Amino acid sequence: MPASPFLASVRTELRTRRYSIKTEKVYLYWIKHFILFNDKKHPQDMGNHEIERFLNHLAINREVSAATQNQALCAIIFLYRYIIQKEIIGLRYSFTKREQSIPTVLTHDEAKSIINFLSGQYWLIASLLYGCGLRINEALTLRIKDLNLNDNTLFIFRGKGKKDRYTLLPKSYIPP
Repeated sequence: MPASPFLASVRTELRTRRYSIKTEKVYLYWIKHFILFNDKKHPQDMGNHEIERFLNHLAINREVSAATQNQALCAIIFLYRYIIQKEIIGLRYSFTKREQSIPTVLTHDEAKSIINFLSGQYWLIASLLYGCGLRINEALTLRIKDLNLNDNTLFIFRGKGKKDRYTLLPKSYIPP
C-alpha cells in the first residue's frame, strides 16, 4: 500500500474501476511525481498552471517520449475527474502526437534464419511469436492444455484485453 492515504484512495478508485495492475502502478507513479514536482501541494489546491508546468517539465527537461507524456496526462486527468471530482477545463496542453516512423520488418527468410539459431525454450517462444502472432505475455503464459496438435490450433487464454482466442499453428514450426 502507498504510504499516503491520498494515494491509497487513488489506488482504491483504480481497482474499483477495474483498471489493470500495470495501469494502476503507472498512474500512481505519475500522480506521485506530479505532487512532488509541485512541492507536495494537494492536487485540490492546484490547477491548470501546475499541470501545464509539470507536463512541460516532462517534455523539455526529462525529454520523455510522446507516449509517456500522454500517459502522465491521462493519470492527471483520472486524478482530477474521479478523485478530486473536478473537470480540467481550458488546459493549454493536448495529447502529444507520436512521430511517424516506418517500421523495420524482417523478411521471412531473415526471421527464419534468426529462429534457426535458437534452441529449446527460446526457439519455441520465438516460433510462437513469429509463426502464430502471439504477444510476449501470451507466449509466456501458455499451458500444455492450450496446445491441440490434432487440429493444429493454439488456444490463447486471456490474451490482450482479457479475451480468449484461437490461432493456427504454422506447420513448418511444429517440432518433430
